Amino acid sequence: MTTTTPANVPFLPWNQPSIGEEEITEVTDTLRSGWLTYGPKAARFEDAVRDALGVQDAFAVSSCTAALHLAFLALGLGPGDEVITPSLTFCAAPNALLQVGARPVFADIEPATLNIDPEAVKAAITDRTKAIVVMHYGGHPCDLTAFRKLADDHGLVLIEDAAHALHASRDGYRAGAVGDLSVFSFYPNKVMTTGEGGMLVGRSDLIERARPLGRHGIDSSAWRRHGQRNTADYEVTVPGLKYVMPDVTASIGLPQFTKLPAFTARRGEIAAAYTDVLASLPGLTLPTVLPGVEHGWFLYSVLIDPDTAPLDRNQAAQALRQRHQIGTSAHFKPVHTLTPYQSLVTSPLPVTETAAAQQLSLPCYPAMTDTDVDRVITAMRTLWSS
Repeated sequence: MTTTTPANVPFLPWNQPSIGEEEITEVTDTLRSGWLTYGPKAARFEDAVRDALGVQDAFAVSSCTAALHLAFLALGLGPGDEVITPSLTFCAAPNALLQVGARPVFADIEPATLNIDPEAVKAAITDRTKAIVVMHYGGHPCDLTAFRKLADDHGLVLIEDAAHALHASRDGYRAGAVGDLSVFSFYPNKVMTTGEGGMLVGRSDLIERARPLGRHGIDSSAWRRHGQRNTADYEVTVPGLKYVMPDVTASIGLPQFTKLPAFTARRGEIAAAYTDVLASLPGLTLPTVLPGVEHGWFLYSVLIDPDTAPLDRNQAAQALRQRHQIGTSAHFKPVHTLTPYQSLVTSPLPVTETAAAQQLSLPCYPAMTDTDVDRVITAMRTLWSS
């Protein structure tokens, strides 16, 4: 028998940010201060993230994509250079590589974690390879020790796309703290938000190259020029871009960052509740958590095998939405299948393609109540028994 949620039940979105009075108070304070663009609060946010990760420097920017673009510019990447990256990711890193004239080289992923495979990366290295971009899929960190050694052995720059993993760790290493450069996202659906925003962290020499590139090539910030010295006393040292994070945005990030441990703990509780029940459903592969990993749980990502489950991924997503008023998402359409990248594929990516066809992200975020979690579990059990 098929059960349908009544039409008057509110729709449960796949994701929803958690904004409280602390964020509202901080933003109001900024609006009353009269200083809205990059200034003291963005600097405080940089300091908080830098100190928590134990990295050398941090630069708050307008998006994670901006952070990636600045990273590639700071490294001087250009035509003829290759950068190895996963294809099961959002298109931001490959897009930014094409923008600087470099070529993304796609490597396959591990079936258990859906993270980029160190052995596949090693096989893809050529004399044109300049860097490796690893992406911590869903909040489960990559094998940071293996990738650090691989980069060092081959004289390559290691970049961590830690957009999913600000509070995650593996073998005692925080995601974002091992790469020469690392990027974070504060988009509304991420583990914490600033509305829009990102952060570039890592080696101080590389961050110092990135800073002027992110503020029109000017040798000092607007806060320093207008707040601490003569407005006209500046120089343009390189032809840069406008990528800085404004204080009004950083004002959301400051209290969000203090809440991040609690956010992560709640995500973990939801993930545990899902796993406890959904593990018995046939054809469903649940997220793997390897020993030594503190998962960030940006995604609760299941794989639905159409040969052994009663319905495939697309049918499950449609049924959850139409019959149960529950939103889901798919992460991701492989980048190598998108139009600008199809001609760049040099080797098969079978694990990537299988995972992308089967993957479904269930709602897993701190704003969910226990009733919401039970609703998702009940809906999944109903679909598998109907």
